[in-house]
Amino acid sequence: MKKAPFVAAALIAAPALFVSATAAQEANSRPQPVVQPHVIPLPADKPYPGTMLLKVDATDFARGIYRVRQTIPVPRAGKFTLLYPQWLPGKHAPRGAIAEIAGFKASAGGKPLGWTRQPTDVYAFDIDVPAGTKSIDVAFDFLSPTRSSEGRVVVTPAMMNLQWEQVSMYPAGYFTRQIPVQLDLTLPEGWTGAAALDGLKISGNRYSYAPTSYETLIDSPMFAGRYFRKWDLGQNVTLNVVADEAKYLDATPDQIARHAALVSETLALFGTKHFDRYEFLLALTDELGGIGLEHHRSSENSRGTDYFIKWDDGDSDRGLLPHEFVHSWNGKYRRPDKLWTPDYRTPMQGNLLWVYEGQTSFWDLVLAGRSGMQSKDTILGEWASNAAFYSVQPGRAWRSVEDTTLDPVIAARKPRPFPSATRTEDYYNEGSLVWLEADMLIRGATNNAKSLDDFARGFFGGRDGDWGEVTYNFADVVAALNAVYPYDWDKFLRTRLQEPGQPAPIGGIEKAGYRLVWRDAPNAYDRARMARAKNFDLTHSLGMTVDKDGVAGSILWDGPAFRADIINGTKILAVDGMAYNRERLEAAIRTAADGKTPVRLLVERGGRYRTVEIDYHGGLRWPHLEKVGTGPDWFDQLLAPKRAL
Repeated sequence: MKKAPFVAAALIAAPALFVSATAAQEANSRPQPVVQPHVIPLPADKPYPGTMLLKVDATDFARGIYRVRQTIPVPRAGKFTLLYPQWLPGKHAPRGAIAEIAGFKASAGGKPLGWTRQPTDVYAFDIDVPAGTKSIDVAFDFLSPTRSSEGRVVVTPAMMNLQWEQVSMYPAGYFTRQIPVQLDLTLPEGWTGAAALDGLKISGNRYSYAPTSYETLIDSPMFAGRYFRKWDLGQNVTLNVVADEAKYLDATPDQIARHAALVSETLALFGTKHFDRYEFLLALTDELGGIGLEHHRSSENSRGTDYFIKWDDGDSDRGLLPHEFVHSWNGKYRRPDKLWTPDYRTPMQGNLLWVYEGQTSFWDLVLAGRSGMQSKDTILGEWASNAAFYSVQPGRAWRSVEDTTLDPVIAARKPRPFPSATRTEDYYNEGSLVWLEADMLIRGATNNAKSLDDFARGFFGGRDGDWGEVTYNFADVVAALNAVYPYDWDKFLRTRLQEPGQPAPIGGIEKAGYRLVWRDAPNAYDRARMARAKNFDLTHSLGMTVDKDGVAGSILWDGPAFRADIINGTKILAVDGMAYNRERLEAAIRTAADGKTPVRLLVERGGRYRTVEIDYHGGLRWPHLEKVGTGPDWFDQLLAPKRAL
């Protein structure tokens, strides 16, 4: 009873204390913001007055340095703004390599010019152009990463990947398609380069090309190497391969025939081609940084050195070229309206990447199957693996597939502590499963008379030979689906892709006459994937993966390992008192299936050791797709070749 007046007094005094504190703050120094000058001309769709000359000396492969010289006509005296590319098509994020620029200088008539980098846009360089100046010269070096911890390695002693956005700048104020540029490149002696650029003239190790637009230049990278070979795949499509050593270029006629079949099957699907010629650029390497990047008339691809020489072991690894080839239609010719930008400074918005990448991920599997690049077992194994992961992914509760299209900007593919809780770029693989369901829904409703093939031909086919860009929005996708088969596609897509908390995307699997089941041995895709990564994927048993050294990773949120306080980087030293190896861990999981024996591990992290007992008794589990009943196999219909191999 006696405390009540005190509480009341305290409550009464609180406003006074707040007023006193506020008054004290008012007495503090309180600056106002300084408005920073930030004047960059917006891009205009008008011709640039003159042609830029870009000279790149790429001979210093020992140190991975590109030496750049540009001559740029200028329209007038005064401040002239040059931009280094920032928002790059296909990367869906601001990934410009501005940090690797060194020694930037500007001059005119041999006299140095003053320049300033805009502090609120570090990709913009303001150059003071004196009266009477017709052109300026710009010089800088691009210091490419020499190890993976510094970034993607693009130069090795045997090959290089020249991406022109890394070694050039462009004037602000113009659509990049309106800026002419002429490339002059010097390669190391004895190296051969390939790029989808026109008007090539070779003199020794100097490659010169006809003028083109800056947009086309950026979309036409080069692979060059000491060991190079090319194959004609028909239809004006060429496979250009560089390798760490000459022996890795030993492809068989059957292997090349399958690549040629990929081209034929893709053209049969879309019915048109949006290129006059197409260059597959493929690096077979353990040294160059990995890449898979689409362009209108080419693609950058890298695979391991055993791509040809151990063909039978690499079935699961052959989906990349189909994926990037499909992008010539889906992503380059047809492009979401918010992903098309007039220059490389305007931010891109990827809300429709579940079409751009998701449907491409569907077609890369289908076309790999139709062409013989991959087996049916591998393709069904990949869909099983993805569907199974989404059946246990907790991040689905709060984050939609469409929200993951922002992940290239949010996370830039950096490692994360619990990716199953945050989600990553799921618009690829879950997008593929959603489009599988759309295909099977159409097939089932029309008794296989119509399918997603009809959507692809109608939506991405367009005008043959047109390698411009045609943009689209959500309503256009819905309308094109309804033109194939009338249905509530608006609700279908919005529910599965824009709403969180959705069930696992297994509708297409079930409509195909299959079901997701669990077995104690991995499917063909998971088996090959683990062999390639040299790890042991126990997502669906212990809730983690274990690498070749016994280090845990990819910890499943709220899974058995998570509940035992095992996190990424934890090293397993022993299993049931014996030194760790994969076989002992597998045996311990089998033993624990008796329902009472825990999986006992000795683990270490940060110099601290402890014994953990994982309370898991479900045995070894990997996902598979199993045929249900004796009805038609719709997967066979989906994967059947459309053109004779």
